[in-house]
Formats: sequence, structure tokens, C-alpha cells
Amino acid sequence: MSALIQLSSIVKKYRSATALSGVDLEIQPGITGLLGPNGAGKSTLIKIILGLIRVSSGSGTVLGHALYSDGRRIRSKIGYMPEDDCYIPGMTGIEVVQFAGGLSGLPPIEALRRGHEILDFCGMKQERYREIETYSTGMRQKVKFAAAIVHDPEFLILDEPTSGLDPEEREALLKRIRILSEQSGKSVVLSTHILPDVQAICDHVVILAKGRLRLNDRLETLNQTSKPTVTVRFEGDPKTFKSRLAGSRLEVTDGERDIELKVSNPSDSDLTQLIWQSADAAGVLIHSVVPAKNSLEEIFMQTVQEANVADS
Repeated sequence: MSALIQLSSIVKKYRSATALSGVDLEIQPGITGLLGPNGAGKSTLIKIILGLIRVSSGSGTVLGHALYSDGRRIRSKIGYMPEDDCYIPGMTGIEVVQFAGGLSGLPPIEALRRGHEILDFCGMKQERYREIETYSTGMRQKVKFAAAIVHDPEFLILDEPTSGLDPEEREALLKRIRILSEQSGKSVVLSTHILPDVQAICDHVVILAKGRLRLNDRLETLNQTSKPTVTVRFEGDPKTFKSRLAGSRLEVTDGERDIELKVSNPSDSDLTQLIWQSADAAGVLIHSVVPAKNSLEEIFMQTVQEANVADS
């Protein structure tokens, strides 16, 4: 798959401060999680992709168009949901979305039709006719999301889209993002501090720290442990089961519950087969065997700490 965004040696300076330093980045189709601590350069990177600010040096393309010089064409193909509220007081929810559609080039009637269609998709009912300053945080997030997708863009940049949402609304919004990606073929950059959101829906992870790109990899690859490891839930004598597992040359540690064991295999042998053979020999009943994953939180913290050490 060819990259949708290609950036080469991007540097952005604000007087004496350097926001981005030598960033080489490719963003592939799918959903990419953009992570980084405050001040890492995420907002600057997004503005550069949108063609809103010039780079100090470097080059790149976004959806086949040159950075900044083709900014208007780039923005016509991107749906952007900013972190901060951005609405005109006195407008209703449907008027805000219709207005966004008009700014993207839709005729007024088509913008209105699309606005209602998208607000239906976002779960907005009669409250779409209320003035937006009367909305809750969750309702404003829905309107911002609707305004970002009303013109049917091929690429979405969502900045903290689930911020301030309750668990039910957060899950619903993530589901909508997943639907747009899987069923409509839209690619997404999800900039967020909520790591479980990235774990739930993202294909790739990009981590910025101190203005530099520190990690860019597939989430599936990052989740893989250094050696095959599973968590086994079982019913029976744990002491005998541990002994049988150790006899199969498996590494065993206690899990978070009394009926759990974390089992690793340092060899190339079939881990699951050895576990079942050990369970049969020990006379225990296995309830589940769940593959272990590296913690995204641990990966993020380690990456940021390494950046701090490298730049100290």
C-alpha cells in the first residue's frame, strides 16, 4: 500500500523554539493513532498536514498534493475535527453542520440534506434544532464530528474526539470511526491521550516526543510479546498443573487471580498443545487460553522516557 502522507526531514521553528525536528513520516491507509505528551509537536504536525502553516524546512505530500502550496486541495479532501469547540453562537446543531458543508463546497440544499443524514448517523435527534451553546459536551462532540465528515472526505484527522464523553458515548463514537474506516474506506489519524481508544480501533501507532518521531509501527507488531505467552484460566490443583507445565519446559508465573497462570514458551514448540497436554496430565479443566499482549501504555511510557534520556 502506498503512503497517503509522506513527510521528509520536516522542521518547524517558532523563533527560538523548535516544535518539530527532522520528522520523516509515512502514514498508511487505515486508522493511525497519533500519540505524544503535551508539547510533543502533535498540533504542529496536524497544522502542517492541513497546509495551515509553512515548514521551516523539509518537504512532503498529502494525498498526492504538495505541502502548503496545495493546501486548499488538501483541505478539500480532509475532514478535521479540532480539539477545541469552534461554533458560532446562536446557530443550531443542524445549521452548524450545514454551514460546514457549505464551506466545503456543497450547495445549500445538498449541505442541509447531508447534514441531517450525518446527524442521524451520529445519533442526534430533535436536539439538532436547539442552539449549540445549550449542548452538553457529548452533544458538541457529535456536532464537531458531523461537521468533519459532512462533505464525505477521504481522510479524517480527529483531535481528541472522545474527550469529555461518558463510556457509552465514547464507545459509540469509536464504533462510528471504525464503520467509516471499514465500510467506507476512509483513513483516519486519531490524535488522543486516551490509549485504550488507540488499542481499540487503530492499525498503526505514531509517537512524537520532544518534536521528534520516536515510533511508527503497526499496532499488531507492537502488541506481540518477545516470546509466545498466554494467560490460562483453569479449574483444578494449581501446584500439580504448574509442575506439569514446568516439566514441558514452559515458563510459569502466577496471574492476577488464583485460577490464572501466565505461561511462556522460550522454544519454538506449540505452546497451546503443550498447555493442553499438561492440563490433561494434571487433571485440570481449562476455561480459557488468551494470548498476552504488550501494554500500549508501557510502550508509550518507555518511548517517552527514552526520548527524555536521549535529549537530556
